[in-house]
Amino acid sequence: MGKKGNVIVGLDIGTTKTCVIVGELTDGGIDIIGIGSCPSEGLRKGVVVNIDSTVESIRKAVEEAEKMSGCEISTVFAGVAGSHIKSQNSLGIVAVKGREVGEEDVDRAVEASRAIAIPVDREILHTLPQSFIVDDQDGIRDPVGMSGVRLEAKVHIVTGATTSIQNIAKSISRVGLEIHGLVLEQLASAEAVLSPDEKDLGVALIDIGGGTTDIVVYAEGSVKHTAILPVGGNYVTSDIATGLRTPVTEAEKIKIHYGCAYTPLIPKDEAIEVPSVGGREPREVSRQILGRIIQPRMEEILNMAMKEITKSGCDEMLTAGVVLTGGTALLHGMPELGEQIFNLPVRRGLPTGVGGLKDVVASPMYATGVGLLLYGSQNLDREILVRIDRSIFGNWIGSLKRWFLEFF
Repeated sequence: MGKKGNVIVGLDIGTTKTCVIVGELTDGGIDIIGIGSCPSEGLRKGVVVNIDSTVESIRKAVEEAEKMSGCEISTVFAGVAGSHIKSQNSLGIVAVKGREVGEEDVDRAVEASRAIAIPVDREILHTLPQSFIVDDQDGIRDPVGMSGVRLEAKVHIVTGATTSIQNIAKSISRVGLEIHGLVLEQLASAEAVLSPDEKDLGVALIDIGGGTTDIVVYAEGSVKHTAILPVGGNYVTSDIATGLRTPVTEAEKIKIHYGCAYTPLIPKDEAIEVPSVGGREPREVSRQILGRIIQPRMEEILNMAMKEITKSGCDEMLTAGVVLTGGTALLHGMPELGEQIFNLPVRRGLPTGVGGLKDVVASPMYATGVGLLLYGSQNLDREILVRIDRSIFGNWIGSLKRWFLEFF
């Protein structure tokens, strides 16, 4: 018989890659037991534009993760991103029953905060409590048990376009997977790379992916602002391809191997070989020239992020500084460039809080995938978590149980 364990799966459908990470819930936390990754071709700026291509990317990533983990994947926590995501803060007010705040009162206050006017083509993804007010006492994190007659809940509400969410869900279901939960991607990334101290002091997480840059600001332990910018690392690749007159695929390789976002870090006499187009001979180019192509684009993206944070009024909250994650954060010199722009401490965020194959996922590009596991495990109904047996017999028994439940 194979080893048994509670298994949870995170599915990160990005603009450049689709990633599936399988984790096993243990007494000590989560152990990574499988990873699958496949280039994405059906998304643009985080939004599905070709369902068939998206389905194929998900299928390949899932198959790879199943082989590595020895598990049959049936349910996933999936990430959601894209410029269609919007957010706002809201307030819910209720009268306290019995003059002592109970769980039911908290639920009613949070539910009351959801009574906001949103267009018919949008739906609420997350309702995130920030703090509570009991009578006139503000800044309460957990009001249960307190005495009072009036309870107010300050919450952060995230909404998304119904059609975009349905297209993600449709792509996943066509692979034969059930969605256990849809999670805003920067919330997932934050679970993987931010410490509780940073969330308390005040920190901005900027997740720079291929097609979008996702922002979330934490202060006093709760989410204060979220936003998604429709720019990412693919713009840098396009700039390199145009500036160096090289194919896009070669530009991506050059960016990964030789790219630097802060030119003072590049040796002045270093040269790189650049493939040409149309069968022409490769040529040597100074790495400084590559840096002068990359740095302005990264400055633009980080300045857009800074303007978004300032516009939200959260710029004074960032006592712990800024954390950069996502695949583009791997560019050499990103923390140094970030410190120049934000005038704050900046670090590169790596996924933490997991065991098993943690060295394999110790990269900013896996922050969302690992974060989906952590977020899912914290918000999971343990009663409906499927116990998976990593043996042929166990998989057969699981299939038989599901068949029995469906028909009886």
